[in-house]
Amino acid sequence: MLKAYKLFTGPDGHSHFTEGTVSPNVLTTAVALQFKETPGHSTYDWHTAPTTQYVVTLSGTLEFVMNSGKSFILKPGDVLIAMDTTGSGHKWQILDEAPWKRLYVVFKEGSEINFVPNPA
Repeated sequence: MLKAYKLFTGPDGHSHFTEGTVSPNVLTTAVALQFKETPGHSTYDWHTAPTTQYVVTLSGTLEFVMNSGKSFILKPGDVLIAMDTTGSGHKWQILDEAPWKRLYVVFKEGSEINFVPNPA
């Protein structure tokens, strides 16, 4: 199981997150792949996800912050499931000098999301 964070827009119109896992053995239909790299210590202010997608962190350590002030740390090997395509969004900052290298995997609309939340 791989550590994952699911970002979603709640009924209050703000982005929230849930921590859990994804199974490496479940297939999800992908419609696009994109690799991206951002220099260390970069930031990105409030924004929503452009589409529903997996974001697989290959290098870099980031802090993601929600409108509520709650945050989580994303590390290499973690999977972000970005589904907060509406609302107030989230922001992030890279916490070290390592660039954030990542793989975006856009999944087909209506695909089953491979996510199991951690027990409360």
